[in-house]
This record gives sequence, C-alpha cells and structure tokens, in this order.
Amino acid sequence: MVHPVELVLALLGATVAIAVLARCLGVPYPVLLTLGGLLLGLQPWTPPVNLDPHVVFVLFLPPLLYGAAFRTEWPDFRGQLRAITLLAVGLVLFTTTLVAAAAHYWVGIPWAAAFVLGAIVSPPDAVAAMAVTQRLRVPRVITTILEGESLVNDASALVALRLAIGALGAGAFSVWEAGGQFLFVSAGGIGIGIVGAHLVIRLHRWLDARELTDNPLTITITLLTPFAVYLPAEHLEVSGVLAVVAAGLWVGSRCEQVFSCDFYDEARAVWEWVEFMLNGLIFILIGLSIRPIIEHLDDQYTFEQILTAAAVVSGVTVVARLMWVYPGAYVPRWLDRRVLGSGDPYPSWREVTVVGWTGMRGVVSLAAALALPRTAPDGSPFPCRELIQFLTFGVIFVTLVGQGLTLPLLIRCLGVTALPGEVAEAEGNAHDNVRCAE
Repeated sequence: MVHPVELVLALLGATVAIAVLARCLGVPYPVLLTLGGLLLGLQPWTPPVNLDPHVVFVLFLPPLLYGAAFRTEWPDFRGQLRAITLLAVGLVLFTTTLVAAAAHYWVGIPWAAAFVLGAIVSPPDAVAAMAVTQRLRVPRVITTILEGESLVNDASALVALRLAIGALGAGAFSVWEAGGQFLFVSAGGIGIGIVGAHLVIRLHRWLDARELTDNPLTITITLLTPFAVYLPAEHLEVSGVLAVVAAGLWVGSRCEQVFSCDFYDEARAVWEWVEFMLNGLIFILIGLSIRPIIEHLDDQYTFEQILTAAAVVSGVTVVARLMWVYPGAYVPRWLDRRVLGSGDPYPSWREVTVVGWTGMRGVVSLAAALALPRTAPDGSPFPCRELIQFLTFGVIFVTLVGQGLTLPLLIRCLGVTALPGEVAEAEGNAHDNVRCAE
C-alpha cells in the first residue's frame, strides 16, 4: 500500500520529468502529461488512483481560475465580451444539446442522462489551449477570447449539469425555471466574488497602512483569496466558479493601486509555480484515472461498443464547436451593419478556425464526471453512470491529444501570428512588468 504522501511526491517528480520532456520535444505539456498518466495508469504495478472530485473542485479549480482571472486585462475582456458570452454560454448550451442528442440516438443513453453527459463535456479547458497558443504567439484577440471563455464556461456547464441531474428525479424540465435558476446562481456568485474582492483589497490596504505586512504575508493572503470566495458561494448554493472569476478580475484590475512592483514580481513567481504544479498534477491524474473507470465497464459493454460510443461523442463534441464559431463570429456583426448601419470589422476566417479548433477538454469535465452520484434524486440508480464517465474520458483524451498535437500545425499552416506590436508588448510585460511600472 503506497502512502498518499509518497504518491503525491512521486506524481510531482513525474510531472517535472514529463514537463521537461515535453519542452524538449516541443509538445504542449498537458498532452504529454495526460499520455504519461494514461500509460502509468494502465500498468499492473501502478497503484489504483481514485481521484476525489471534491478535491478537484475545492483544491485545484479556485486557484487556477483566480490566477487566470487576475492576469486578464479588463479592457481587452470587456472589448470581447460579446464573443466570450456567445462561446461561454451559447456554445455550452449548444454543445450540451448536440451531444445529448447523439448520446441518446446513437449510443442509447436515456435523455436525462444524455443531457448530463452533454453538460459534462461542454466546457473546453483553456489551460491546454493556452499552453499552445502562448508559445506560438497568436494574436491577442484570440488569447483574450479563449481566456475569457474559460473563465465563464465552467460556471455555465456546471449549472447546466445541476439542472440535468435535477431533471433525472423530476422527470420534467422547465425552461423558465432553469433560466431563473441560472440567473440566480450566476448573479449570486458574481456578487459574492465582488464583495469578497473588495474586502480583500481593504484588508491589504489596512495592513499596509499600519506596516503590519510584508511580501510573504501578502502573497499568502492572495493564495487564500480564491478559497475565501469559492467556499462561501458554494455553501450558499450559488456559483463558486463565478465568485472566483469575479474576485480575480476585480483585484487584478486594481493591482497597481494595491500592490507594489516589488511585491508583484515576487507574487507572480509564486503563482506561476503554484499553477504549474497544480496543472501538472491534474493532467497526469486525468491519465491515471482511466483504469478504475474501465474496470467498472468490463462486464457491461464490449470493447467495440465503448470505443464506438467514445468516437461518436468525441466527434460530435468537436464538430459542435466548429459549427458554432463561424455563425457566432459573423452573424452578430452582419446584424449590427443591417440594424445599426455600422459594426466591428469581420474577423479573419483563419482566426475563427483557430478558435474553433481550441476545444480541448480537461479538469472540469473529469471532476464533474467523477462527482456523479450513484443514485438519482428519486433514489433510483443513476443511469449509465460508468458509461458517462468513460465517454467523458474519451472526449478528454481525443480532444486533448488530437487537437492539442495538431493545433500548432494548424496555426502555422494558416499563418495566424501576433502582430509585431503585440509581440513587443508581450515581451515588455514579461521583462519589465508594465502593469505595475508606474
């Protein structure tokens, strides 16, 4: 029996080794970490790893989302708000519906359970996408849209999942009730995040005014901030994800008013290390988690059946995003010109294609699948629970490895690169910390 501490240390060592290998090979590290975890998990001598979804939602998700939100430039985010909303809300619902239909008609999963699967696989994981796009220096508009989408789509998908699970026991679904619950959960989460961020900023200023703080203490407060807003939001049954995102955006947009340049440089180094280790662990755990899922399916389906089902659901998931991004990019601008007489310029089809291909799934989908209860709200066994978990892993594997490995090639073939001014500004930010320079 391997002690949990020894297992964590071994996984950290494997994460570092695989990440170094990924850099040597020029492969996005989330892809290689997932493959490495899968190969390790299938070995008979590897101890079984049962990933606790509560650990993922509480320990991994808040700091990763907060770090991404904190670094997001609010003016850029606001400028792409329509595109971000169409992807983070509209595309999530579209993918949920399309995957549910495919799972019901082609795989034979009951409608309610099919919508559960659709909600689980609907949100892309931005960590994998950004690991590729940042290295290749794509235009800022693409990174802004992808980062913004990732900050909101998790909340949309988790709310849709909650409604789908509730429909299992109720046997009926009300669009108005679902819409009202979505607005309540979203507004409540955002409100808690803003209030929490405001209190944290006041705490920083109070400590600084009385000279009661130093960089290690301040960094510790920033590390605790995402948990301080996530946990109360979840206990109040509103969106903890949106609470963390709102707090990160609120504090990040005011960092130059609160933090010194010296602190910002030190805190950035600490946060980069924390995010790297959390991302590395979660992607290698994704690969390791497959063996327990397969063992539960051995007696229920043939190997050909589950592979065919995984291929169908994965294909529909990829196609759904491509079907959405082109109308989502061009139709609103066309309507602006028809109704208002003016509008934003049409984006290049090459940039739209890159956004459409960055649909890799990851941590949120896996945690949501593993968190499925064994019984439905009405007390009956949860239908197709193990199959849903396997199909979720199939979608993660196909999109993460397939799209993750081909995305750099697609970007190069289409010639989608950042403008010289954007490259120079990015390099300046990296070396001179422009945000807190004054």
